[in-house]
Amino acid sequence: MAETSNQALPKGFRSAEQGWPELHRIPHPPRRLPLLGDVLGANRRTPLQDSLKYARQLGPIYRRKAFDREFVFVWGAKLAADLADETRFAKHVGLGVANLRPVAGDGLFTAYNHEPNWQLAHDVLAPGFSREAMEGYHPMMLAVAGQLTDHWDAELAAGRTVDVPGDMTKLTLETIARTGFGHDFGSFARSRPHPFITAMVGTLTYAQRLNSVPWPGLLRRAGRRNEADISYLNRTVDDLVRERRRAGGGNGDLLDRMLETAHPETGERLSAENVRRQVITFLVAGHETTSGALSFALHYLSRHPDVAARARAEVDRVWGDAETPGYDQVARLRYVRRVLDESLRLWPTAPAFAREAIEDTVLAGEHPMRRGAWTLVLTPMLHRDPEVWGADAEHFDPDRFDPKAVRQRAPHTFKPFGTGARACIGRQFALHEATLVLGLLLRRYDLHADPTYRLRVTERLTLMPEGLRLGLERRRVGVPVGAGAEVDSGAEADSGAQAEVMPGAETRCPVHGVGD
Repeated sequence: MAETSNQALPKGFRSAEQGWPELHRIPHPPRRLPLLGDVLGANRRTPLQDSLKYARQLGPIYRRKAFDREFVFVWGAKLAADLADETRFAKHVGLGVANLRPVAGDGLFTAYNHEPNWQLAHDVLAPGFSREAMEGYHPMMLAVAGQLTDHWDAELAAGRTVDVPGDMTKLTLETIARTGFGHDFGSFARSRPHPFITAMVGTLTYAQRLNSVPWPGLLRRAGRRNEADISYLNRTVDDLVRERRRAGGGNGDLLDRMLETAHPETGERLSAENVRRQVITFLVAGHETTSGALSFALHYLSRHPDVAARARAEVDRVWGDAETPGYDQVARLRYVRRVLDESLRLWPTAPAFAREAIEDTVLAGEHPMRRGAWTLVLTPMLHRDPEVWGADAEHFDPDRFDPKAVRQRAPHTFKPFGTGARACIGRQFALHEATLVLGLLLRRYDLHADPTYRLRVTERLTLMPEGLRLGLERRRVGVPVGAGAEVDSGAEADSGAQAEVMPGAETRCPVHGVGD
């Protein structure tokens, strides 16, 4: 093995043949074309779903070539667990993530490991996700959720179905903007998405498209639009920061921490440029993935009315007739949390994470890797590994996250928030927000799926169900506390876990062709 040093690892893309000495042992798709690589049958709009299809065909580790660039993909549980070893591997910033650096720079998500602002920002901002801080965010989360239910009540009264992804995006943007930065985008007062959302989606989509072309010049017009989107995001955040400085501070939220808090040991502070990058990172990453997680969860709840009934019974029992739930009552929604976790298992909205070797090593004792070599872990396939999740891994079953089942599974098999030191800093924020919102919606509405809807997944680095609309019905008033079965015992049979298709519906997974 080569001696490990503290020298910065190479930045940006390194083709697989540079880092994998025995690359020839790793399978690749058939019909590879000279110069073009493995492009037959590929869809530039669904690269992740294409990769999942190849994973099914080629096994737990495989490679794909696009023009002159070769990528190694991993999804087997044994391999993924080895990549979680922080003494030998670290986060790799490449592919679409590196393409976001023009807008997010050395923010928490896009910083290279050797860039000092990552650790500085992490240490300064980590207290912003403590239990005490989360309790402070809870009333604001409730207020934004109230705007959502007001909007859904109006749609119901007008006889309309609701746009689930669009409304979840409004909800989560307002939540992170208000709790973290004291800003109101007014999303629910708009008939069209806020321009910030439009610019954000534009930058994410452009970052993904860059991976599918041999050189950026082919996207010249899209590149100009991306520059305009980045300029808008920067101006929006600069105005937000300027207003906070003019006001002389806020209520101790994330923006106050960025502007006023020094590192507890070094006394360093975030620069003005880095503050902008961190705010953009939180506004984008802090809402885009959570909105997708909520949307997929609502899709599955609408398709599994028995699961929805069981979750609703838990909400009625735990929250009782309280008008609004307290912070601690959200954590007691254990079955609702299982529904969320199972949705994140099947469709983790941040669907991959990259790991690079920090020393010469051998992955899982089988595949030599040179220092700086990297691979992409396909989280949706890791979460579908039949050796971990069983022969029915494609099916939706929240009881996979029953405490006993969780204890029996090997570690590093459920990774919706990444892994290691660079895993999502806002994980608990997202889980609390999503569990709270699901509980509120289940208590207020019965959800009705369109029997003709077929799940389609749109990709813009993150995942989202496309075109998902649900019908609503207000629940009758006065549902008795404790209605339904005791949800924490696990004693009742979840009869819908295997019954994937509603009567008259054609719901098939876009990746595997089985019931979703």
